Amino acid sequence: MRKLRFFFLAIAAVLSTLQEVRSHGDQPLSKIAVHKAVSALHAHAFVKASPTILGLKGQYSEWVTLDFSSPNPSIDDWIGVFSPANFSVSTCPPETPSTSAPFLCSAPIKYQYANYTSPRYKDTGKGFLNLQLINQRSDFSFALFSGGLSNPKLVAVSNKIAFKNPKAPVYPRLAQGKLWNEMTVTWTSGYDITEATPFVEWDSKGELVRSPAGTLSFNRNSLCGAPARTVGWRDPGFIHTAFLKELWPNTVYTYKVGHRLSNGSSILSQEYQFRASPYPGQNSVQRVVIFGDMGKDEADGSNEYNNFQRGSLNTTKQLIQDLKNIDIVFHIGDICYANGYISQWDQFTAQVEPIASAVPYMIASGNHERDWPGTGSFYRTTDSGGECGVLAQTMFYVPAENRAKFWYSTDYGMFRFCIADTEHDWREGTEQYKFIENCLASVDRQKQPWLIFLAHRVLGYSSASFYVAEGSFEEPMGRESLQKLWQKYKVDIAVYGHVHNYERTCPIYQNICINKEKHYYKGSLNGTIHVVAGGGGASLATFAPVQTKWSIVKDYDYGFVKLTAFDSSNLLFEYKKSRDGKVYDSFRISRDYRDIIACAVDSCPSTTLAS
Repeated sequence: MRKLRFFFLAIAAVLSTLQEVRSHGDQPLSKIAVHKAVSALHAHAFVKASPTILGLKGQYSEWVTLDFSSPNPSIDDWIGVFSPANFSVSTCPPETPSTSAPFLCSAPIKYQYANYTSPRYKDTGKGFLNLQLINQRSDFSFALFSGGLSNPKLVAVSNKIAFKNPKAPVYPRLAQGKLWNEMTVTWTSGYDITEATPFVEWDSKGELVRSPAGTLSFNRNSLCGAPARTVGWRDPGFIHTAFLKELWPNTVYTYKVGHRLSNGSSILSQEYQFRASPYPGQNSVQRVVIFGDMGKDEADGSNEYNNFQRGSLNTTKQLIQDLKNIDIVFHIGDICYANGYISQWDQFTAQVEPIASAVPYMIASGNHERDWPGTGSFYRTTDSGGECGVLAQTMFYVPAENRAKFWYSTDYGMFRFCIADTEHDWREGTEQYKFIENCLASVDRQKQPWLIFLAHRVLGYSSASFYVAEGSFEEPMGRESLQKLWQKYKVDIAVYGHVHNYERTCPIYQNICINKEKHYYKGSLNGTIHVVAGGGGASLATFAPVQTKWSIVKDYDYGFVKLTAFDSSNLLFEYKKSRDGKVYDSFRISRDYRDIIACAVDSCPSTTLAS
């Protein structure tokens, strides 16, 4: 009994001390000491913003120009963008005690230093900025601060500006439904169901129909801690999801998202289109993109994201440029690194809108979406900034039975994807373990020969410095339970994020390379190829100097993975860099159905009736 107790204590100790992937810098908005902000308004300081009305032609993104001046300029003066425009003490919730006005109840949605495009600002006291704004359901104002980020002193506040229709439906994002012939459309608006009815208008069987949408939202009390419930809070608006059913395979559909107002009129978005999924098992060219840890960045250079997520815009740009050659995208965790600053989810959905509005954008849960102590997370970290999964499971749809448990399966043509939730327990005997086995076991490999396992944290193999320092080369206890499932059901490729680089292994089982080939696999793999594809955009993670026999390719750079199934017998794997979209690593698999069902090490029962 004492030994058993010691075992469980040891396991608990491991869980509580697991090293995290370094976040490579704080969330930029967390650097602002909101609680220290004081008023230092100066009669001769000003900020002027133009134009005052945005989106006159229906745009959801516009550039604004700021002219500003201060009689006492300093190199650490900065401009904060606030929305709603009134950020004074009068807007503070009752539970937030105010000590001096204006007390900042929330962080700005973005900021930039006053001398960013005005290098002589310290000498002249005059400057200008061009900033990009997106429609976020409220008006905006711009504030000039002295004292740097650590001791902000409000010097001047601009006029208010706003989009023509701040409540407009924006940023549609597609996802596969629970059935292969179902597409879901999720979007954000400022319309509650009490004032407008959400719908998707689309061409079904040659005629325009309107499919109703459900509506979700949340408040501070839905979240788990600071900053999500405090200075990072911003009203998320309303998130709507419609289900477009009984789609014909490979058919191109056009659609608009919209709302029917109480007076009978309708508000509609611009027109978008998508191609419905192929029939399961359809033998045609099918192209899949996979990456993790992309985050967001600002095209105007604000928020200092250049020091944290430099590759994000490049990855987004490459996917948009190649969109005609992409059928579905998997973003496997660490979505936008909002870390409790709610406004950043709007920023991210705007960034990926050209992709997510055209092809299914499937996500997985990562530590920066889910982890928070005392909420059922497998890891006792504060990486989600108090979001504890609420934002991820509300802003994006996934075909899970319970979206609070973020594991699910989805089929696309000749592919079966089993997506794990590494922020919940996956070990043998758990609910998630049973799901994973059922997902792997239930696929018909004659129809869907390409079996792919996806997860955020590395449950397989990685040479990242922090894993090697632990002596694990993986998430501790990662593959111990799952590797026998991958082997038994002949998982072709397992892809992970969390580690911000690229690495590919040989076909491997129990630390042993089963196949010595590196670029062309013919017949059975006899093991699973493990890939780290966490270089979507967040700052890169180093490799340990050790050389392992199972690591074939390592790359310290930003990039993403692309799988192309030409037919049921031929698959191309490519690793592309975000900076230029060119291929820097690849391999092919060629085989027949009999190669999949043939026995390999531990992939078939040890005894048969014949024996």
